[in-house]
Amino acid sequence: MASRPGRGRPAVHPGAWWLWALGLATAATRTTNPLLLALLVAVSAYVVAARRTCAPWSRSYSAFARLGLAVIAIRLLFAVVLGSPIPGTHTVVTLPEVPLPHWAQGIRLGGRVTAESLVFSLYDGLRLATLLVCVGAANALANPARLLKALPGALYEAGVAVVVALTFAPHLVADVRRLRAARRLRGRPDRGLRGLLQVGLPVLEGALERSVALAAAMDARGFGRTAAVPPAVRRTTTALTLGGLLGVCAGTYGLLTAEGTAYGLPVLLAGLTAALAGLRLGGRRSPRTRYRPDIWGARAWLVAGSGTAAAVIPAVCAAYDAAALHPGVVPLTAPALPLLPAAAVLLGLLPAFVTPAPEEAA
Repeated sequence: MASRPGRGRPAVHPGAWWLWALGLATAATRTTNPLLLALLVAVSAYVVAARRTCAPWSRSYSAFARLGLAVIAIRLLFAVVLGSPIPGTHTVVTLPEVPLPHWAQGIRLGGRVTAESLVFSLYDGLRLATLLVCVGAANALANPARLLKALPGALYEAGVAVVVALTFAPHLVADVRRLRAARRLRGRPDRGLRGLLQVGLPVLEGALERSVALAAAMDARGFGRTAAVPPAVRRTTTALTLGGLLGVCAGTYGLLTAEGTAYGLPVLLAGLTAALAGLRLGGRRSPRTRYRPDIWGARAWLVAGSGTAAAVIPAVCAAYDAAALHPGVVPLTAPALPLLPAAAVLLGLLPAFVTPAPEEAA
């Protein structure tokens, strides 16, 4: 059962938003089709625009979008300056080539730039940019403080460090905007070197005061204190956690390679089971209570399920029609939109309709 909006608890578990975003990101890793990648970006942007709140951490989506555009520009710049191994016949421009020593064989500076290499670089950069945008969607929709409550006890200290790091930048941005608005109201300059100094010092002072207050609050609540557990339990926890993480790495590598498809999934599942068991045992060292924990309700299942479907269906389609998900660039052809993977990506729009509006979920 989903929690009621009027009681100050979110209607969707924050972990569901992360599973939804990671599902879209997984779909982005399975294709270089620019139409599918653009559809993934459009789906994530629509859901974020419809369901993000006014909290400082929810404004990070635009920053990730700008970072994605920068990644595409840098990837194209590398293709122009350093060249590309993709052969091509359509020359766009020929740059002066810089001679390099013999030990730098395979690397060139300048030379002929073809349309095929630029298109290949565009597809590659767009895929990485889509991954960043999907992660930005999770940051904009999932409350980091409530996500921290859902972490296992073994990861609580690391989770606190991650949450503090994630919320540090949004608070700084909010302080800068507030101080610049205050200076404009007083008729004082807020741009240039002088304005930067006049704004930067109060922002730094506020960050230090916030850090001291946070440290005092964490110490008053007993953060970092651990319970006594038997040595055998500690050794078992370490063995299960490390062995499980190694199994996850080996299984993931097997799934990504053609030779390890047979053993990849069983090893991945075994590693996940061992790692989860280790995390559950490790939680005994950090006993803590949860005040009104978030409930994983029907809406959370729908949100996480839509992201899972968006990840699984394109992966299955890749096994039968890889050319549709990876359009070729030699020769240059216009990419076509595969209908079944596109329909799976459109399932990612489901959270925009099954979750309450931000003002209702507050």
